[in-house]
Amino acid sequence: MPMRLVVATNNPHKIDELRPLFPYHELLIPSDLGLKEFCPEENGKTFFENAYIKAKTIYQLSGMPSIADDSGLCIEALSGRPGIESARYGSNGGRLLTASEKNSLLLSELVNISNRSCAFVCCLVLYYGKQRFICVQETLEGEIAKSPKGRGGFGYDPIVYLPQCGKTVAELSANEKNKISHRGKAAQKMASILSTLNLEH
Repeated sequence: MPMRLVVATNNPHKIDELRPLFPYHELLIPSDLGLKEFCPEENGKTFFENAYIKAKTIYQLSGMPSIADDSGLCIEALSGRPGIESARYGSNGGRLLTASEKNSLLLSELVNISNRSCAFVCCLVLYYGKQRFICVQETLEGEIAKSPKGRGGFGYDPIVYLPQCGKTVAELSANEKNKISHRGKAAQKMASILSTLNLEH
């Protein structure tokens, strides 16, 4: 059954990636409901905790089934950094770095380091009733490239190389990315679960 779901994000890139992955449902963002100042404090220590905070908050504000995504890049040689700090990495509480600045920072931290293993992680939480939620977490594993390549995608995509594809994530087409990405795989599983639920709003 088609549903209206509120996605707990103000990031247009995330909603653009999620809409094709939930083709049978109407995805709204907080501003569609007049919630223009949606900015909950993400003080969790894991992707799940932060996704749960966002999904529960928007559910409480809207009364509608809500989906939240928390995602980031985890680099093995950096003990999992930037991890849950991916969006704010390198800011030191000040100005947020641009995507290219963050990519340059990470590449500088990995100079002369042979272990380039990394993984994008995406946790999706569907919050659909008091104390009722579903969580799906997926990954896309790859390697940190020596230099950025590709103009597609966003964020860290240009520096994550996928040996199985012979490309960085930024060199994939939108369709290719949706099939194999951390967010794509998590959304496909969540969409399958949604098809079994009967949420009337």
